[in-house]
Amino acid sequence: MNDLLRGVPPLLASHLELVVVALVVAFAVSLPLAIAASSRPRLAFAVVTGAGVVQTIPGLALLALMVPILAKSGVLSPFGFPPAVIALTLYAMLPILRNAVTGIRGVDPAATEAARGMGMSPWQVTRLVELPLAAPVIAAGVRTATVWTVGAATLATPVGQPSLGNYIFAGLQTRNFAMLLVGVAAAAGLALVLDAILAGLERALSGRKRSRTFVPVAAFALVVAIVAILPRVTAASGSARASAPARASQGELTRVRLGGKPFTEQYVLVALMRARLEAASVQVDVAQSLGSTVAFDALVHGDIDAYVEYSGTLWTNAMKRPAGVPRWRVLAELDAWLAREHGVRSLGSLGFENAYALAVRRATADKLGLHTLADLARVAPTLSMGADYEFFGRAEWSAVERAYGLRFARKTSFDPALLYEAVVRGEVDVISAFSSDGRIAADDLVVLDDPAGALPAYDAMIVLGPRAANDRRVACALGDLHVPVERMRRANAMVDRDHATPAEAAAWLLAGMPAADCSTLQR
Repeated sequence: MNDLLRGVPPLLASHLELVVVALVVAFAVSLPLAIAASSRPRLAFAVVTGAGVVQTIPGLALLALMVPILAKSGVLSPFGFPPAVIALTLYAMLPILRNAVTGIRGVDPAATEAARGMGMSPWQVTRLVELPLAAPVIAAGVRTATVWTVGAATLATPVGQPSLGNYIFAGLQTRNFAMLLVGVAAAAGLALVLDAILAGLERALSGRKRSRTFVPVAAFALVVAIVAILPRVTAASGSARASAPARASQGELTRVRLGGKPFTEQYVLVALMRARLEAASVQVDVAQSLGSTVAFDALVHGDIDAYVEYSGTLWTNAMKRPAGVPRWRVLAELDAWLAREHGVRSLGSLGFENAYALAVRRATADKLGLHTLADLARVAPTLSMGADYEFFGRAEWSAVERAYGLRFARKTSFDPALLYEAVVRGEVDVISAFSSDGRIAADDLVVLDDPAGALPAYDAMIVLGPRAANDRRVACALGDLHVPVERMRRANAMVDRDHATPAEAAAWLLAGMPAADCSTLQR
């Protein structure tokens, strides 16, 4: 449990930083807009409606939308803090803007008339009369926005921004419900604390006793200070316990950032790479639960230095190449394309393939006589299919549809952690499975053959970004990793079925491999 809780302080600090910056920017933008719109009905309708439209976009979709927008702009990084804070700022604007407009419009006209009669300018009326009287309503809007933003910030993990969502995503994917509850409890606790502080501020403003606002403001400053200092204290104590790393040769990387996608195998492989790198005296930071396109873009832009990709994903989605090409050719052409177009280095196949496959319960296969995807096409209109949230939008699915004419009665997207349980429980009849997943055998599922070769090969491969591509220490530590598919399935099952941690599964994999000796490398 101590190991589980050790990661909370830095993620809590990162989460709070994201929330505070988004709220400050949202308030700074919304208040002037509200002042301008309060006396202009058409402008008020336009800005409030615009903020409302943003609010209708699901939080995760809004965050994901920021990635390609920033990538095309070339001004800010499309990875991590910038896309997260922009999306959360837009998400926080509606309650602040709406309450500010309502509060200013609700000021007693007699008060503003009296102020004008005293010779006040329009700006003085707004600053000295309307805003003070509307302050309780505005504070209520900020309070609502704060609670929303704390919750929405947990969704920043897939775009590479550390947050308490790291615990939630990782806990869900690896079936570690203790980790999931820690993330949920920490986010809920933060929301409750901030809400209580802002409730005190709202009461102070409502009572017209401005001196009482000092208490909630001081409480908020104290929370920020504690959350900001705690990670440094934790890190300092951890550093004191850890042995000093060996000095690297001049010019070698001593710290790299690993990326990982949001499913069990990726958590295990990140833990495996981390252990190898740390054994080679390379310090490691981790960005987990990244979407496929986010991970590759982050690698190319230098926001992460290495992650495990699958050849078929890049072949079909990045290179826009068709299926049906031999595996050796896919790997050869992919290696050349990565180096030529992006300065990215592939370390070759890890030794196993994790291909997309369509799977059914054995009882379903026996009853309907299903052996291949061609057999499935005959009965698909009477069946339902479930897939991870990427699959139906990928080129691979389009290729399978075209090759076999698949048309299902219902298609449903699930979180990858819930797919296998959904088919076992009969919620769907067919799922998009992963060929190296230990749950295929554990749940007695039948993988349907693909005689048309519509699905490409998916060799797991470590790719190094431009910063790490020429680093001999990193290449030495990771280059000789070899994982047979049987051992990868077993490691995945250890996490999904036996409730081991990804680090424990990675340690089991490492126990069967020779250690890499990178201590004598020189530039």
